[in-house]
Amino acid sequence: QVQLVESGGGLVQAGGSLRLSCATSGRTFTSYTMGWFRQAPGKDREFVAHISSSGGSTYYADSVKGRFTISRDNAKNTLYLQMNSLKPDDTAVYYCNSRAGSYSWGQGTQVTVSS
Repeated sequence: QVQLVESGGGLVQAGGSLRLSCATSGRTFTSYTMGWFRQAPGKDREFVAHISSSGGSTYYADSVKGRFTISRDNAKNTLYLQMNSLKPDDTAVYYCNSRAGSYSWGQGTQVTVSS
């Protein structure tokens, strides 16, 4: 059973940056397209970005394109999300998972952006 542990969230002012990490256990990490998702209070969980198994291809939601960068280190079984130019609308709990949501969801990491 793969476990997902997100970290790196926090409180930041608008315009600031954060780097999220997702540590995974299990040997299947390198086989999957992995993604970041987020859930704001009172809203459904939404897709943020994904990256192919090799790391050679990425895709972003329009709302974060040009500000966020997804990356992965397959040797460390770790997924990253660099978030720049943060906006209050980015406030949410951020989760990682395979693009299809194949794994059990972790606890997420809270990102709060103040105006």
